[in-house]
Amino acid sequence: MDITKTIVSLREAALLYGDYSTYWAQLSHKLLNSRKKLNVATKNRGKFHPKAQVTAEQIGQNHEYVTLQLLTAERAWANAMSMKAAHSAESKGISGKARSHIVSRLEKGAKVASKLVDALAQTSASGASSTDVLEARAYAALLNGAAQLEKQSWEPCLKSYSVARIIYSALSTSAKADIFKDLLSETIDPSIRYAAYQLKIPRTQPIPSIAQRAFPRSDNELVESIKQVDSNVLSGDAEMKDAPDADSTPSTIAWRNRQVTIEDAAIAVAWSTVSSEKAKLVEKLSSSGALLPKDAAAAYDDILTATQDAVDATKHAIDELKSEGVQQSDRRMQSLQITRTAVTYEMISCRIGRNRVLMGEKDGATQDTALLGKRQLKRAQKQSENMKEEAPGRRIARLKEKVVLYDGTLQSLESVQELPGVAADEELSSQLEATINYFNALKSLAIARSYSIAGNTINALALTKHAHDKAQEALPVLSAGEHRSEDSPRNIEVTKQDIESLTEMLRGELQRTRALVEVSNLQKSGQGSGAKAAPLPLVERLSEYPSGGVDLDNIVVYPPKVEAIPVKPLFLDVAWNYITYPSTKAQPAQSAKPAASGKQAAGAEEAKPQKRGWFGFGR
Repeated sequence: MDITKTIVSLREAALLYGDYSTYWAQLSHKLLNSRKKLNVATKNRGKFHPKAQVTAEQIGQNHEYVTLQLLTAERAWANAMSMKAAHSAESKGISGKARSHIVSRLEKGAKVASKLVDALAQTSASGASSTDVLEARAYAALLNGAAQLEKQSWEPCLKSYSVARIIYSALSTSAKADIFKDLLSETIDPSIRYAAYQLKIPRTQPIPSIAQRAFPRSDNELVESIKQVDSNVLSGDAEMKDAPDADSTPSTIAWRNRQVTIEDAAIAVAWSTVSSEKAKLVEKLSSSGALLPKDAAAAYDDILTATQDAVDATKHAIDELKSEGVQQSDRRMQSLQITRTAVTYEMISCRIGRNRVLMGEKDGATQDTALLGKRQLKRAQKQSENMKEEAPGRRIARLKEKVVLYDGTLQSLESVQELPGVAADEELSSQLEATINYFNALKSLAIARSYSIAGNTINALALTKHAHDKAQEALPVLSAGEHRSEDSPRNIEVTKQDIESLTEMLRGELQRTRALVEVSNLQKSGQGSGAKAAPLPLVERLSEYPSGGVDLDNIVVYPPKVEAIPVKPLFLDVAWNYITYPSTKAQPAQSAKPAASGKQAAGAEEAKPQKRGWFGFGR
């Protein structure tokens, strides 16, 4: 009959494009169509008759009666959820009358589902299997738990949701259907946790153990039905197979010489999963031998998922305390903040480790084929065997991919610095700064190599020098760390051999790029001198160093040519006496007399003595 699948598919199809009101309207149309099929619909303007109770014989004859009951119960639930959503948006919240109306709708849906269970329980007449009866029983318990939750009756609420959880857990192990697991994680588990919180049940208890204790074992018929499907569910083996038991679940978490108690069961379970996934990662990397970088990076997927679950569980616990009005100075809030920093640091460390695996050997400092796949690696090997150099464009493309990994790693390191409590830790801050310098050096080295491939040796030299300086800044801090074993997976920690290897490599790379720049300059100067038609002799180039050697056939110009020699100009004063100006030239004959008389007059005037200053000097 697929009761659970029918309900979940109806909800997903309606809520994907609308809200609970839309779902309610759709159910009304579906319910009318179902009644028409069964010929029990009230005719237009006809007299209303009370709906007769569905019997097992009717279900045995036509399974549409099961759909009719499910649509009736689901419409009541959708009506209640639409009212709850409408009143939750108001500033005053849900009032007393609105809450009683919501509860009445949910109780109606639970009653309809319970009558369906009673009808299906008569398996000889209804033709239902034990799985169908269990699904109907779980659905009725789900609606009853929602009604008790709105009534704030916490013990009946926890009991109803525990019944639904145990049944769906048993069905998920037998049918291997993900639909039951979605109901458990999205609806049932949060409701059990909230009801347990209201009943003052400690957070350290996991949800499976709470459901085991609240389950009504006095109902022998229900217990036997569940054991027929899965005998280990009620004993707790199947419930706790995915979650570690109480003995293996960690109760504390350490962070930078500080140890805090884990008070939330979800955080403890998630942190235990992280520890187990870390052990699996070490085993996988050590047992597989030489792996391609992409295959080794794929091994980090499980631990990244586990650490993300731990971060989400911690954030959820902090949000719950904030909603309860707990201050930041409270001991529980302080412990959760330290736990959040620890689990987030572990998640970012694994993320950086995955990036470092993708970078290749020595974090991509030496191996340019780190990001190649299997086909590309075979192609590169064939080219090396045939002594063919790979195209520069492909090499530059791989270096660009490395730069993207370096940028992602640097962003992750910056997010670590923003975690609570990191800025106050001077030792950790200095290590993070040194690690940032280390990856900045690798990034500059990758960009320098791309410039070198493109033929721009000057930019390559500048970037290599920058990378060398960054590595020298990180060397004093990172060289004090411990050596890393070859089997341990990569993470955020940069070991002593990593920084020493990079520093030594950059030292040689710097000398190599300097030599390339010098060779390039000499080639340019050689091309410039060869372009001249007639080079100057050596005697006229004594101020230049003969880098290309001395041409002994071109020492001087022979035979010598007559050329202008620059000398200092001389001013000959002797020539002043022989200069004749136009005013001193001889005048014409007719003007000789007047000129003579003028000279005589001027001479007479000059003969007159003139009085001058003392002793004849001055005016």
